[in-house]
Amino acid sequence: MKNKIVLISIILITSISSAQTKTDSIVSLSLDKIAQVNQGESYVTFPFDIGNLEPLLFEANVSPNFKIRERKDSRLMAVLTSQIIIRMFDEYSYPVKTPSYIPQIAFYFLTGHKESANKLTLFGKIAHHSNGQNGNFYTENGDVNLQSGNFATNYIEIGFLKSSYSNQLNAFKFIKSSIEIHPKKWMLEELQGQYSGLRWHNTFLAYKLPMKSSLIKNKEQRANFSIKAETTLMLDNINNWDTFNIDRLNTSLIVYYHPKFLEDWIY
Repeated sequence: MKNKIVLISIILITSISSAQTKTDSIVSLSLDKIAQVNQGESYVTFPFDIGNLEPLLFEANVSPNFKIRERKDSRLMAVLTSQIIIRMFDEYSYPVKTPSYIPQIAFYFLTGHKESANKLTLFGKIAHHSNGQNGNFYTENGDVNLQSGNFATNYIEIGFLKSSYSNQLNAFKFIKSSIEIHPKKWMLEELQGQYSGLRWHNTFLAYKLPMKSSLIKNKEQRANFSIKAETTLMLDNINNWDTFNIDRLNTSLIVYYHPKFLEDWIY
């Protein structure tokens, strides 16, 4: 229910599900890895959040992905994700409030030549987002109930992912653009006009994938950091904002640190 959020987090990655994956060239960037990047990974953040979020001790994203495909090199793949976000608040007794539940199914289609270094992937997603609460949406004085109020919506997202390799960054680059749509019949009536049901997402990601490459032969060449920059523009009628109101724009910057002393374990 926040209007504008600017989030900067330092994330220490200690385990990656595909840590044992090995490859001999950048062209082996598969649909499996492309989908993994878009779906996101599980993480725990340190308390370095900046913006108008409540003060947190940590945020944990538990996001296991289950892939459905005919064979390993298929152009078409579905991914089931039972995403849960848990937050511990920096308040009295350090409460962990009801998690956010975002179960979803996504479909990916790899276009063009499979062995091309530059790849274009189309994707679509159907998801549910709720907070597991059943209280009234408003409090007795008419304010939004942020403690126990019911929040629930369903949405679809369609877009594309452009992927390539950067010699300068020693990392894979991804550019994503998508439209997220929450049909009015799919969301709580109280949310309409207060929670954006039409959003335009754009993402740039320079990412050190959990894989070895012939172009990255030693630890000194490997990237120490991955960077993810995201923007979301709310396009529909919300809070009676003007078309060019800056509050329509949400931004985030996430920096991933890959410690060298863990590379023998991760790789």
